[in-house]
Amino acid sequence: MLKGSCLCGAITFTATGIARDPAACHCSQCRKQSGHYWAAVNVPIAGFTLTGSPRWYQASAAAKRGFCPTCGSFLFWKGHDEDEIGVSLGALDGPTGLRLERHIFTADKGDYYDITDHVRQEEQEDE
Repeated sequence: MLKGSCLCGAITFTATGIARDPAACHCSQCRKQSGHYWAAVNVPIAGFTLTGSPRWYQASAAAKRGFCPTCGSFLFWKGHDEDEIGVSLGALDGPTGLRLERHIFTADKGDYYDITDHVRQEEQEDE
């Protein structure tokens, strides 16, 4: 089970089921919303429990992004037609046992940093 929360604690969540595909996204939307690149893991909606009331921003025709309206923590990414939700790795509590498996949208990364961790890089996300 994974547990997490926003900075102020107004939103908490738990996720049971298999967490998959821990990834760092370097797309311009993630960089603008998070202030850098954004790291998340996908969890099944069926095992996802949320307390509090995140605000949702319609980021594109395909997805929305959830954040805390009190402290502004960017917590979730949800594709409209998906049965999973991406949760921020930085919002998770305690040891997770997870490791990044890939960097996505590296063609869009900022010019002020290099990716040097030897994790697989994809210029665009593979579906």
